[in-house]
Amino acid sequence: MTQTPKLESLTEESLSRGLMVLANLDSDLARILETLGTPPIWSREPGFATLLCIILEQQVSVAAARAVFSRLSGVIVTLTPENFLTLDDVQLKGIGFSRQKILYCRGLAQSIATGQLDLTKLETMEEAAIRTELKRLKGIGDWTVDIYLLMALQRPDVFPKGDLAIAIAFQKLKNLATRPTPAQLEEITQHWRPWRAVAARLLWHYYLGLTNSP
Repeated sequence: MTQTPKLESLTEESLSRGLMVLANLDSDLARILETLGTPPIWSREPGFATLLCIILEQQVSVAAARAVFSRLSGVIVTLTPENFLTLDDVQLKGIGFSRQKILYCRGLAQSIATGQLDLTKLETMEEAAIRTELKRLKGIGDWTVDIYLLMALQRPDVFPKGDLAIAIAFQKLKNLATRPTPAQLEEITQHWRPWRAVAARLLWHYYLGLTNSP
């Protein structure tokens, strides 16, 4: 029986290699690296808890989403799909879930608990297949898939073109009059392949530098 080849994941070593390539390709990215240093790798553990947390982060601040996730973790010590499904709407709303997020997260939990979705299998699948598989679920779109691919599965060439912080950082970095649309970002970052996930980390690094500066 042949083993499925393990797809390349980003490591500290390949992150450094990608940063060198990008710095040679784009002087603005090189400037971020020079002034702010190496960005964090920002890895997350693959699985249900991480995907649920990313759903909570949709269209809200990371701090707000993390507060809800922290309260959930206080109620359910071992966050499994089965344990999540024991909570009713009143309990979830008390934790801070919106009605929409209850629907999305419960749908995710049910799909895993019933065996319709196997998150472990995703780890050895190609990006397009993962995207198709996850987007079957209500409430999971490209941004959620991108963040899961980029942070949990550590794929090196994923670019979350719909991420607001990335768009703001890119506009500022390139001194653009208007914020680029997701379609524009997708097109103008093609030359960063196959290291777009590394470029995304640099842009987040830059964005955090902007928002934390006095």
